[in-house]
Amino acid sequence: MKAIQVPEPGEMELIDKPLPEISSSEDVLVKVEAVGICGSDMHIFHGTSPVAVYPRVLGHEVVGSVVATGSDVTDLSLGDHVVLDPIEYCGTCYACRLGRGNVCQTLKVRGVHVDGGFQEYFCVSAENLHRIPAEISFPRAVMIEPYTIGYQAVWRGGVLSGDLVLIYGAGPTGLVVLDRAKRLGASCIVADIRDDRLEMARSFGADYTINPGKTSSEEFVNKISAGMGANVVFDAVGIPSILSEAVHIASVAGRVVSMGFANYPADIPLLEISSKELGIYGTRLQTKKFTEVIQDFPMFLDNVDKMISHVMPYSEFRHAFALLEDNREKTGKVVLTFGD
Repeated sequence: MKAIQVPEPGEMELIDKPLPEISSSEDVLVKVEAVGICGSDMHIFHGTSPVAVYPRVLGHEVVGSVVATGSDVTDLSLGDHVVLDPIEYCGTCYACRLGRGNVCQTLKVRGVHVDGGFQEYFCVSAENLHRIPAEISFPRAVMIEPYTIGYQAVWRGGVLSGDLVLIYGAGPTGLVVLDRAKRLGASCIVADIRDDRLEMARSFGADYTINPGKTSSEEFVNKISAGMGANVVFDAVGIPSILSEAVHIASVAGRVVSMGFANYPADIPLLEISSKELGIYGTRLQTKKFTEVIQDFPMFLDNVDKMISHVMPYSEFRHAFALLEDNREKTGKVVLTFGD
């Protein structure tokens, strides 16, 4: 079978791999139908991911169809459409005992630590698969996993109805946070230096949008909040200066959620953390959010369609990555298809 592999940073190739086989009674063989390209895939390709292991077949936003099952698999049948939960955890460490396997001490993520979905077939335990409605197209269903990330981040930030929320970054990650926060009843400000992305955020229902290259985020937030600041601030960009600004802009008793995954420090004033009694939270992957997202997903479909800008066969992977590299292009989510 064919697979797209990054043998080392800066290189990507189409390789042949043996077709995986079921080796456990709880395994499921899945034919990959579509995979989304995530920002983390770009980081792994460029060698800027602090956790990736090479060589690596990328891809964790994966949907497919069941083609074979182990003898003990009872919840899935041949032909079922499924989405992959890409995380594997031990179940016994401190984080796992708290129900937070997403930060397991021995965490493995498909497409990062072990091979992911940029291949024609993969084999995985049935517990890592969730059935999805057949009427949702595979390219659309790719966005289920990103929405679990948004659900997790909003949960970590404790967003409440009536909160004033500031989201830095209007790429796909910021947009799914926006979509979730708005549906919880929050008022949302989205900041991005690209006007086309701000236009997209407005179409998602953002109450306010700002371009920090043209307008001071602090002044804008203070003006519309009468000096209160934002109750919850999401950094969906991952630049140290943004996290520092987020702490400054957050209101008393506010929450700041860092969604970045870069390995460099941020200058954060300790006085503001203590004096405002801020909660500063990291967020990684998701904790059992797939069931909720799949149930809610039909109401997100209009916005999902807006986010997906390109759907192309996996043979065009080089062009797909080039589109994401070119900031001149109005590129949203790019989906590679592996189906017939």
